[in-house]
Amino acid sequence: MKKKTVVTEKMRQTIRKVAMQAGRIQMKGLGKRHKIHFKGEINLVTEVDFACEKAILKEIHKNFPEHAILAEESGQSANRSDYCWVIDPLDGTTNFAHAYPLFCISVALAYRGEPVLGVVYEPNLGEFFFAEKGKGSFLNGRRIHVSDTTLLKRSLLSTGFAYNIGETYKRSLAQFEGFLVSSQAIRRDGVAAVDLAYVAAGRFDGFWEINLWPWDVAAGLLLVKEAGGQVTLFNGKPFAIEDKEILASNGRIHPDMVKVLHGAGS
Repeated sequence: MKKKTVVTEKMRQTIRKVAMQAGRIQMKGLGKRHKIHFKGEINLVTEVDFACEKAILKEIHKNFPEHAILAEESGQSANRSDYCWVIDPLDGTTNFAHAYPLFCISVALAYRGEPVLGVVYEPNLGEFFFAEKGKGSFLNGRRIHVSDTTLLKRSLLSTGFAYNIGETYKRSLAQFEGFLVSSQAIRRDGVAAVDLAYVAAGRFDGFWEINLWPWDVAAGLLLVKEAGGQVTLFNGKPFAIEDKEILASNGRIHPDMVKVLHGAGS
């Protein structure tokens, strides 16, 4: 019996289509007044988040009604399936709400819990990051690879601070301080999916953050791995999209990043 294909061309076409649709919605709304709601003290959501997610879900339901879905705003669907679409309709909502032009759409298709397709689309620059398990990572159709930096002191790193920073600031600041003195520089852009895509493209050498969600990391995880990088927990153990801490790098500086995090009490 012929083995069933895990990823089909229809899946590839759908993930590309929904990302581009959401990107157009975001750019149309950029710089306008928004209806802002708060899911936490500083965790906001706009009507554009909902509009993007609605458009994405409509297309997935039309093409794959049997698939499960895990989306940031609507949560987990009731479907039981080997396939699950993991969706962040607008990563970087705070940036978007302030008309700061760095945000994205992140969509992954997981098969039995492991991402097999991933897209991060940053519409401000028109950068479309795409990865398929076993086939590599690409930026606008061109294959990308992680950096070849070997020294942490020559590395450009990225991080983010969780929405519950009031509860985690001591740990976060200890980590930040550790890397501040051991790396070349640190950036904090507020879009985890883009940070991971930038590691895959060799722009960042490493990234770490706590308290992210599956929709923040599922596509980026695949991008980094398929670009030749490494993704683990802070202690170097295997990472799964449900985990609440992530360390991603080009692999070459990974052991040194683990040491810094250990020294910061992680």
